[in-house]
Amino acid sequence: MIPKWRQLNVFEGERVERGDVVSDGPEAPHDILRLRGVHAVTRYIVNEVQDVYRLQGVKINDKHIEVIVRQMLRKATIESAGSSDFLEGEQVEYSRVKIANRELEANGKVGATFSRDLLGITKASLATESFISAASFQETTRVLTEAAVAGKRDELRGLKENVIVGRLIPAGTGYAYHQDRMRRRAAGELPAAPQVSVERSVCQPGRAAERRSGRF
Repeated sequence: MIPKWRQLNVFEGERVERGDVVSDGPEAPHDILRLRGVHAVTRYIVNEVQDVYRLQGVKINDKHIEVIVRQMLRKATIESAGSSDFLEGEQVEYSRVKIANRELEANGKVGATFSRDLLGITKASLATESFISAASFQETTRVLTEAAVAGKRDELRGLKENVIVGRLIPAGTGYAYHQDRMRRRAAGELPAAPQVSVERSVCQPGRAAERRSGRF
């Protein structure tokens, strides 16, 4: 329904297509995504952000905004699981769905159908698969608690989590290093993580007295 105070941009008998704007006022990004697709909503968000900076006389390359929009569109909701292991209504990484569907189609199976999601910047940052990256943004206690309870493992695939732990980022000169690390892990060449055994130590009264007096 169009509110009464909105000015119509079309006249009677005019032919309109799906997703066309028929009244004045701001457009809803989620409606643009649903009706016109990913490319249309990407152009809309980039243009809206650029308009704000242009009013201040600031020039910014579109690629910087497009990187943020890409992260906002990184999730997808499963509509039909098909032959995959996903659940209907589950929100997963878009890249995971594409990889899974490619493997299923190669084996002659039915892939999952999905719809793309547009997340806000805060939610997109907290919904990342890397709990290290999410914990460094907001709600650190909650993110780390959920990761500990679920026994999550961070594969350090993104830029942020690799910077946090002091490793090369998987880009540029560091890309070859990460490719070699993944190849070695797939081949089973990486050594297993050392097992730390915790032994309960018994404090002896005489030894404790020596520590307090400064004699070791």
